[in-house]
Amino acid sequence: MSSEHRPKQAEAAARFRALHDERPLVLANAWDVGSARIIERAGAQAVATTSAGVSWSQGRADGERLTADDSVALARRLTRAVAVPVTVDIESGYGDEAPAQVASMVSRLVGVGVAGINLEDSGSEGAPLIELERHQQRLRAARAAAAASGSDLFINARIDTYLFAVGGVDDRFEETVKRAVAYCEAGADGIFVPGVTDAETIAALIAAIDAPLNIMVGPGTPAIDQLAALGVARISVGPAIALAALAATERAARELLGEGGYEQLRSGLPFGETNSFFAEVEASA
Repeated sequence: MSSEHRPKQAEAAARFRALHDERPLVLANAWDVGSARIIERAGAQAVATTSAGVSWSQGRADGERLTADDSVALARRLTRAVAVPVTVDIESGYGDEAPAQVASMVSRLVGVGVAGINLEDSGSEGAPLIELERHQQRLRAARAAAAASGSDLFINARIDTYLFAVGGVDDRFEETVKRAVAYCEAGADGIFVPGVTDAETIAALIAAIDAPLNIMVGPGTPAIDQLAALGVARISVGPAIALAALAATERAARELLGEGGYEQLRSGLPFGETNSFFAEVEASA
């Protein structure tokens, strides 16, 4: 990381870490510069990416099909486009799952100003989850790489036991807590458990895990004020906003190509205002 870039990354990382104490931190996940700018304008205190949305925007399916280069290139554009901290979903690390690959990704992302990452324990070799001790090694490598860069980084360890319904319900809870404790010991700052939707389980996880808990929300999950009352530290939506944007595109296209109508186009943002977002990004590059 260049000397002139280091203070910006350090400031962003410190701010992002502090946001987890100003609970709950609500993240509306972005997938490109335009969505990130809109989310920032809506009042977001930080911008998080959705790996699914990012992958789709580049013509790839979700699930480790994005390349490390693509992920870093987008991260660079985002940190230059918004004034708030940026945290990046790097899935399982975009590589061979080895600790060295994770360390390389972290070094590159810190170098472009990223304040945080999500690193998941889903496997890409047939097993639903990476073996616990192996993922600990990956997290230690991520923490060491950030330290070696002379920077801080908020590492959010994603546990996919609930998302992929690993084991029975009781075993799933115990495995989640076991992994959360191990991951925090290995250097994780927060724990992300997507797939949990009921208040009772969320409350039990908060009680059992001594780290900020991130929950993915949407229709069917408790409201944000309820999650805040439970003690949830971080709330995100994954690909939901990207899916809503694609649905709006489909509605407008079907109306235009079908009945020849324009009603769906009435809800669009003003052209001049939207274009100015990108003019500002271009000017600051």
